[in-house]
Amino acid sequence: MGRVIAIVNQKGGVGKTTTAVNLSAALAIRGSSVLLVDVDPQASATSGVGIRLSLGEPSTYEVLLGQTSAEEAVRKTMLPTLQVLPASRDLVGAEIELVGLERREQRLKEALAALRWRYDYVVIDCPPSLGLVTLNALTASDSLLIPLQCEYYALEGLTALLETVGLVRESLNPDLAIEGLLLTMFDGRNILCRQVAEDVRTHFPDKVFGTIVPRNVRLSESPSHGLPALLYDPSSRGAVAYTELAREVHSQISS
Repeated sequence: MGRVIAIVNQKGGVGKTTTAVNLSAALAIRGSSVLLVDVDPQASATSGVGIRLSLGEPSTYEVLLGQTSAEEAVRKTMLPTLQVLPASRDLVGAEIELVGLERREQRLKEALAALRWRYDYVVIDCPPSLGLVTLNALTASDSLLIPLQCEYYALEGLTALLETVGLVRESLNPDLAIEGLLLTMFDGRNILCRQVAEDVRTHFPDKVFGTIVPRNVRLSESPSHGLPALLYDPSSRGAVAYTELAREVHSQISS
């Protein structure tokens, strides 16, 4: 049965979707079968692997509301072992519509139950909020990978997220683990970046990945081409970093 990893941070602009797309691609290139699940209304992970939904095609919105099965919504990508459960902007309304539904926090978990055995990894790209959609992702996941931008408020935002994780463990998903913290958008010339990286490693010595994702133009350019950076420019520093992250994640889970 595939390991379900949610890429989560309630702060926007920290490299969350970039991480979801490129980690999924890197794991697939390594030979693993991967399902990328997009539950962010911006649908950036969906377009980032070249998928554009036509009107009427099912997405995670219909899956969460029980209007279609996850299997019916899955799409192929340019990588043979990478598939995507796409998002649409209809997800904006899901936060309100889920409120009145039974088992509202469990709907993604139940939808993925029939699918996850087909994959080695299921990677969920979450919205930049801690609402019901993200709660569904946390309930459905085995572990969380948390991207942290190397900037002043990184640790402050992490504290709020970890409090939410504690509540989820108490009532919905007692086995939810922290896969690791990933330092992103790192610029070694910046003193603050170096200081934040040091602080994160001091506070969470056993939870920070060895891989650090640098600021990289290719990582920023690749989504506009509908490609992961690993296909857009495999030799770029960003692509190399996510290749190394995939190695770390695989090694960590296999051990």
